[in-house]
Amino acid sequence: MSTHPEPTPAHTADLVVFGGTGDLSMRKLLPALYHSDREGRLSPETRVIAMSRGGLTDADFRGKVDAEVRDGFECRRVRDQVPIEDLAVWERFLARLHHVSVDVGGSDKSGWDALSGLLSGFESRDRVFYLASPPRTFGPFCRELAEAGLVTPRSRVVLEKPLGQDLPSAQAINDEVGAIFEERQIFRIDHYLGKETVQNLLVLRFANAFLEPVWNSLWIDHVQITAAETVGTPGRRGYYDHAGALRDMVQNHLLQLLTLTAMEPPARNDREAIRDEKVKVLQALRPIAGTEVDRFTVRGQYVGAGDMPGYLDEPGSTPPTEASARVETFTAIRAEIKNWRWAGVPFYLRTGKRMPYRRSEIVVQFKDVPHSIFPGGTPNRLVLRLQPEEGIELHIMAKEPGAGEVTLKPVPMSLSFGETFTARVPEAYERLLSDVLAGNPTLFMRRDEVEAAWRWIDPILDAWKADPALPEPYPAGTTGPAGAHELLGRSGRAWHEEDM
Repeated sequence: MSTHPEPTPAHTADLVVFGGTGDLSMRKLLPALYHSDREGRLSPETRVIAMSRGGLTDADFRGKVDAEVRDGFECRRVRDQVPIEDLAVWERFLARLHHVSVDVGGSDKSGWDALSGLLSGFESRDRVFYLASPPRTFGPFCRELAEAGLVTPRSRVVLEKPLGQDLPSAQAINDEVGAIFEERQIFRIDHYLGKETVQNLLVLRFANAFLEPVWNSLWIDHVQITAAETVGTPGRRGYYDHAGALRDMVQNHLLQLLTLTAMEPPARNDREAIRDEKVKVLQALRPIAGTEVDRFTVRGQYVGAGDMPGYLDEPGSTPPTEASARVETFTAIRAEIKNWRWAGVPFYLRTGKRMPYRRSEIVVQFKDVPHSIFPGGTPNRLVLRLQPEEGIELHIMAKEPGAGEVTLKPVPMSLSFGETFTARVPEAYERLLSDVLAGNPTLFMRRDEVEAAWRWIDPILDAWKADPALPEPYPAGTTGPAGAHELLGRSGRAWHEEDM
């Protein structure tokens, strides 16, 4: 959990964003930085330097941000929340912005000279290089930074996911970046770790005495971790054909949530102690390989239903190839952790596109009471919701009012962050950017953590590649293929929404 103080003038940094005019920058990074500026979490001297091939001047870039970010979804929210008099803050934020055109890997070095000129004279500042670009560019970017003499002992580099396509490619990227930056300087980002509910998961577990005695296989029946999306992949098939749901969501987001749910209490609230415990969980995951892949994993691909197109028919995408038919847009996995705390407790991981709801949540299903004197009871469950509305629910059994026989009903004891706390709930990227500017790596992944995740994922990928069968189809707008429900049904369990 991040407890590092918010950046102050002592943490003045220059933030250089490669891919600074791209989708991630315009939708997430710049709005998050604006919020940080508005709430006093940016040093007055901090600059944001966007690098792209756009050939923009500073004025051009500021105009683009003013038009696109203010009119985009994120900044519509900003504009609704900020009084008119705070337009001065927006103008102050725009004044921080600069743009440099760069030709990565090309013969034209003028862009690097321009960046060097902007940074010259500010060597005492922290330098944060944020690579909001495809992973194949990470190594070349870092080499060019070093050749231009821009990497200092106070520099840091932020790597966006996905970090590679498998273990060998992830190791190659880590080697390339590690040749320029020390491990302490490398911040591998997963925006799920910046969500308020994820922060609260650690507080809930380690700051409340009542949960720890039952947080084990004696009392917990199973855990479900779901990341469901209503959207498909319009315009993104070129990316998704090479990624698929397993690489895109499970290897990073869902495994990160699993580690935080299952980790042992760290000896101290320390930036490395927490990461040490997360790695131990990944190393304890029971391997799934060979014929077991069919038993413990499910892959699906959505097909057209009603007015929703199938994956192969998404508008605005590149034409489907033979490989497109093998891409999973849904996956469900039964994972097991081989240690004393969790032996025998299945962790069900599920993610999919074109599902009937947008929801990311962790459901901890407790076992039934040893002997119930009331008919009709159901086991307790703890639900931690990351989106769309962050909050925590503890489902308990209660008696329905009435003078007749006792009738039980499950009722939620709810904590909605939006309703309980008056402070604005920050976006995930706000916290993560604040932490990287302050040099706090707690919520970022270490090399051994990333590679341990790939070691568990790779045998599944290999088995799927060798299997001639195609992903199981499921109609767009449904909860996934039948195999996903059978995965739990074989042991008498059901996904959370099925038994509500």
